[in-house]
Amino acid sequence: MDDVIKIRGKRKLKGEVTVSSCKNSVVAILPSVVLASEIVKLYDVPDIKDVQILIKLLEKLNIKVNADGDELLIDPTGIRNVDLLDEDVMKLRASYYFMGALLGRFKHVKMYSPGGCNLGPRPIDLHLKGFEALGAKIRQDGNIIEIDADELTGDDIYLDFASVGATINIMLAACFARGRTTIENAAKEPEIIDLSSMLNKMGAQIRGAGTSEITINGISRLKGCIHDIIPDRIEAGTYIIAAAACGEDVTVRNVIPQHIEALTSKLEEMGVKLEQGSDYVRVFEAGKLKAVDIITQPFPGFATDLQQPLTALMTRAEGDSHVEETIYVDRFRHCNELNLMGANIETGSGKSVIHGPSELHGADISATDLRCGASLVIAGLMADGETVIHNAYHIYRGYESIVEKLRAIGADIE
Repeated sequence: MDDVIKIRGKRKLKGEVTVSSCKNSVVAILPSVVLASEIVKLYDVPDIKDVQILIKLLEKLNIKVNADGDELLIDPTGIRNVDLLDEDVMKLRASYYFMGALLGRFKHVKMYSPGGCNLGPRPIDLHLKGFEALGAKIRQDGNIIEIDADELTGDDIYLDFASVGATINIMLAACFARGRTTIENAAKEPEIIDLSSMLNKMGAQIRGAGTSEITINGISRLKGCIHDIIPDRIEAGTYIIAAAACGEDVTVRNVIPQHIEALTSKLEEMGVKLEQGSDYVRVFEAGKLKAVDIITQPFPGFATDLQQPLTALMTRAEGDSHVEETIYVDRFRHCNELNLMGANIETGSGKSVIHGPSELHGADISATDLRCGASLVIAGLMADGETVIHNAYHIYRGYESIVEKLRAIGADIE
């Protein structure tokens, strides 16, 4: 059955919304539990589709997972390294973290290639090159990847691109490698710091997370730990953009403002008035907005995951806004849907131009991926009339209780 979200737009948003914990952290942290030899307890785990799928994959490995609200008690002591040849692997990109974790723990992994949102070419070459540098041998047969190593040995690994996924996967595999591994040109995203913090609590020896050079001294065993997951900077940014689009006075709580400085500075450049505290951002009603240009970059640059939500707001701005996408060059499927709502957006190779301002109107549209869905929700809140968003399951992959949170601040959404 088609998952649908219906929005009747032009309602003013007012009040407070609390951001859930970080989707991009938890989807790396859950596979990393494979490395633990004792119970791991996670707090503030968001109830999203990607988490539910990862829990099913952990259970296929005979790892016991008990949920109590937003707390997870994970017991890996009975783990078995079985082949992950399951359709659930192909439902989300982050399933590839089982490669690094299982390779590190068992020196063998066999699984399907990962799935996730269709954002154009997203090769995992850097991940595989990293595994090979540690001593692994890789065989690919169609959609199946098999990775083996007699022994993993630390090495100096330079990433041609500061890939978050490759950085994390190499970290996971290197925890049990003999000697020292150095990742140069490592990604610096907050989610990498969060994972490193948890692994170090478990006894890992990881230094430099959040910088361009990460070192991992291999050890033989990781214990359990208790860990709180950081707030979701992309969810925070999405609600801040929604508040800028049609808010009267909205406070977004459970935010680390330093994680979204690239966004908030652009919003202020557009003319949005913000008040920032230690753990919140307050958004005041916006008048006329000015066109701005963005170029997506690895952290601390402008996040690719916020490019699509911001595009919806850009339709309100006076003049031409330009987007250059350097991470996923095909990440513009939302533009076709926004044009169906009355936007005037031109797209080219890795670029879009948003001619504004445009009056958006309700329409039948489809979420083609997670952040496209977020963009369409914001557009629906701005639009005149009723917007029906099909394939809303994409949205539930990364936004916990989005309908309830928006309804609580005045949105007419179901």
